Amino acid sequence: MEDLIIIGAGPAGLTAGLYASRARLKTVLLEKLAPGGQILTTDFVENYPGFPEGLSGFELVDRMKRQAENFGLKIEGKEVIRLELAPEKKMVFTDKEAMETKALILTTGASPRKLGIEGEGLLIGKGVSYCATCDGPFYRDQEVAVIGGGDTAVEEAIFLTKFASRVYLVHRRDELRATKLLQERVKAAEKVTLVWDSVPTRILGQAGVEALELKNVKTNEISTLPVEGVFVFIGYNPSNDLLSGLPLDFDDFGFVKTDDNMETSIPGVFAAGDIRSKLLRQVSTAVGDGATAAFAAERFIEGH
Repeated sequence: MEDLIIIGAGPAGLTAGLYASRARLKTVLLEKLAPGGQILTTDFVENYPGFPEGLSGFELVDRMKRQAENFGLKIEGKEVIRLELAPEKKMVFTDKEAMETKALILTTGASPRKLGIEGEGLLIGKGVSYCATCDGPFYRDQEVAVIGGGDTAVEEAIFLTKFASRVYLVHRRDELRATKLLQERVKAAEKVTLVWDSVPTRILGQAGVEALELKNVKTNEISTLPVEGVFVFIGYNPSNDLLSGLPLDFDDFGFVKTDDNMETSIPGVFAAGDIRSKLLRQVSTAVGDGATAAFAAERFIEGH
């Protein structure tokens, strides 16, 4: 039996693993893909404390991983397919084995929200993308559209100016939601054109993106924007498929509710990072969640 199993190797999971390993808990971190989570799709992180020059998402998560492993954290590449969670017994079923644990931390994260419009599904990977860092270099000297108005959308629009000849930032309102510093940067970017009060209604093209159909929310006017790429950054949905049917409390959007100690409605089961219901989803908040969850899990194990 394990003392602690952590599911998901993003910043929250890696931090929880670091703290648990330092506490000498018998800990296993399970991750079906590469450690890192959403941060791997981030070109540059400049708001994580302690790195005044900034660094790439890959470099930051690689440092987190190596630091946790230095304290003995065991990271295993296994996909969790089912959970059986009760206060007295917690079972984790992977694609390879069944594992029992005294405590569990859920750090399954979130995935990009889709537009849900005509042409999107057909053209994913053929001009429709949810990761500028991954796909931006394919659009050198081409015109692209970015959908969204928050920090991520603005950051990725600025990043895309390294490659694209023109970046149209499409937002449903007449002002951005991004932090003021990012707003200043994007408005000063010569290659960025802001398209206000507009929502995408269709993505046109068969073998690849040819244009984006837009609707002005104030005038209802329909227009067509010729672009060869559409990048979507309109928020995230919780990666909670694994949690379906479990006696956990969720908010209206499907994120897991916890108390201040990251404990869910099931004693000994904790949630941290982007899967948790909270105000802000950033690397820094994920790290704080992970540390708290690991400490609380240690206390839970000691009490039982």
